[in-house]
Amino acid sequence: MSISATFERLPVHSPLESFERTSPAPAFAGVTGGDAASGVTSNGKKPHVCFLAPTTWPVLTGSSDINVVGGAEVQQSMIMPALAKRGYKVSMISLDYGQPDRAEVQGITVHKMYKPDEGIPVLRFLHPRLTSLWSALKRVDADVYYQRTAAINTAVMAEFCHRHGKKSIYAGASDVDFLPGEEDIRYARDRRIFQHGVRRVDKVITQNAAQRQTLLDNYGRDSTVIQSCYVPRPGAKADRAGYVLWVASVRPSKRVELMLEIARRLPDHPFVIIGGPDAGRKDIEYFESLRAVAATLPNVKMLGFMPFAQAEEYFNGARVFVNTSLYEGFPNTFMQAWARGIPSVGFVDTGSRRDGQPVYDIVNDVSDASAKVERLMRDDILWQQASNRVAAHFRDCHSIDAVIDRYEHELATCSGGGTR
Repeated sequence: MSISATFERLPVHSPLESFERTSPAPAFAGVTGGDAASGVTSNGKKPHVCFLAPTTWPVLTGSSDINVVGGAEVQQSMIMPALAKRGYKVSMISLDYGQPDRAEVQGITVHKMYKPDEGIPVLRFLHPRLTSLWSALKRVDADVYYQRTAAINTAVMAEFCHRHGKKSIYAGASDVDFLPGEEDIRYARDRRIFQHGVRRVDKVITQNAAQRQTLLDNYGRDSTVIQSCYVPRPGAKADRAGYVLWVASVRPSKRVELMLEIARRLPDHPFVIIGGPDAGRKDIEYFESLRAVAATLPNVKMLGFMPFAQAEEYFNGARVFVNTSLYEGFPNTFMQAWARGIPSVGFVDTGSRRDGQPVYDIVNDVSDASAKVERLMRDDILWQQASNRVAAHFRDCHSIDAVIDRYEHELATCSGGGTR
């Protein structure tokens, strides 16, 4: 199939218009206020769990009006409903995107804090951000608080829990989270606050053995490794006649320029790139410079930001998935690909092994990556073998039930109680 014919089969969206970050107050279908029944039972034996997840609301609700999506948000949007279905009382603390306070979504009670851009710059660090967060933590009154991704919120949560007799869990989201000074946090002040939080939380969950080791080396404390999970949508599949797909936020550490170079070297194959910039001026300039390069490559479609639900559709049209990141934790995009049997090529090693061998092609440079992508796009027998391997690994290691069993165990030991 020709490149133009492949692109004609792409889902119809216009995401390029939406890469500038805004925070409207949309109407949220299917979301009720706090007086509605939550659908979560409380039997007194399982702890009340609160997820401090400020930017997860758009992914949890499937909103297409708010340009926020990320790996931590996707993970939490899957873990929370799964715990609620198992009888836990589950709460979430969110930014105020215009939703009602104490909204009920998939059995989760959502408490809101401040608006994303509320307050006076510099002063808003204290108010409304810290004051609103502390108030929300107190208002929820959970038994166990869970927070994911490196931020000052880690330390605020840990301090709150110590003062009020609660338990706290921090879950790492990137391989740099436990490398002091290398965290993906803008200000040195905030990095130091986060580091204090890592030392103070009651439990740490890591995504892989490498994270566990860096935590041990740099903080002298152990962790529990729990792999990431994913719930594929009905009808999720690979497309043997499809394109090479790249999906992530467009920022320097994701190295989209490597994907563009691979596409330049393989002009006979179609490439689709999905992702928008973060809100900072430099990230937007970086995005625009890459989009200009993509416009010169007839085999590339660079589609900009998409909400998680829309980006999901593009996996169903992919034959090969590529990750060019400098570092990761465990990319949700790998699981989105593997659940569909889409072979992958990556510059990062997640430690995923099957029979002692890497589950996907791990590469060190653009030449190696281009060669691997070329073979997977042309060799149907090799493609099928790789497809079977990633699909089997996903079933065995990343199903929601297997991962939630691990979380139940951690919540039981953290809260000092048992589960029935």
